[in-house]
Amino acid sequence: MQTANINLSHIMISKISTFINNRHGDKMPADLRFVKSDNKMPLVVFSHGFKGFKDWGCFPYMMDRLAEAGCFCVSFNFSYNGTGEEPKDQSDFSRLDLFAKNTFTRELDDLGSVIDFLESNRDSYEYDFDSLALLGHSRGGGISILKAGEDERVKKLAVLASVNSFDRYSDVLKQKWKEAGFFEVLNSRTNQVMRMNYDLIDDLEKNIQRLNIQKAVESINIPALFVHGMQDITVDYSNGEDLYSRSNKSLTSFKLIENTGHTFGAVHPYEGTTKALEEVVDILIKFFKE
Repeated sequence: MQTANINLSHIMISKISTFINNRHGDKMPADLRFVKSDNKMPLVVFSHGFKGFKDWGCFPYMMDRLAEAGCFCVSFNFSYNGTGEEPKDQSDFSRLDLFAKNTFTRELDDLGSVIDFLESNRDSYEYDFDSLALLGHSRGGGISILKAGEDERVKKLAVLASVNSFDRYSDVLKQKWKEAGFFEVLNSRTNQVMRMNYDLIDDLEKNIQRLNIQKAVESINIPALFVHGMQDITVDYSNGEDLYSRSNKSLTSFKLIENTGHTFGAVHPYEGTTKALEEVVDILIKFFKE
């Protein structure tokens, strides 16, 4: 376990880097961020998306800002997201063998393991477990929605540029995928060819009800926030509109951010904040602190 202090706007943020074991015994690197307080803090758990990781681009900055505002923030790497366990490997795709074997239910169960860890350690840190909120980006948004729909411990939900379905592949592609046993995508940032085994589709088809994001959002009766960029070419903002349309309007809100895309102008490696990102962070702070 590593502890560090971060000075943001003259507020000292404590950061604890540790590992959380999932139900299969895999270690998931995790960061806990908070400003020391005599009072219990709202608890926020962040899930990254496809080809993402907890230290991607603006995510650490976003977690710092939420911690600065008084939230206890937890970010982690899904066990099979393709990164390694060593600090230098936690933001580097050095385990493409794991990436290939990842599935949606594995990520959903990983998030459940993080929640289990936080519940079992509720007396070790100054967070209010009974205020547990989930925050997810893109595919991690879909995972967060599903977990909120099946786990009554979740009390708030916010998603950024979330997908509204995991079944985003054509029948033709699925058939070719099945015949080959795998499908490959290019990571344009690293130039790595990243393989996904057919297990991903098999898992989706075998667990179609549990992995139905649209059905899950219809069942959620907790405060929820959907945020999307209007120029998102990775996950069109119609996904956010669809999710909001299915939600309990008395408990949910939808924020459409103009002139920005999937990551609200942020890039990796991080080059600084943007107007759109600041708008998103301000919206999140208000939501989690209400």
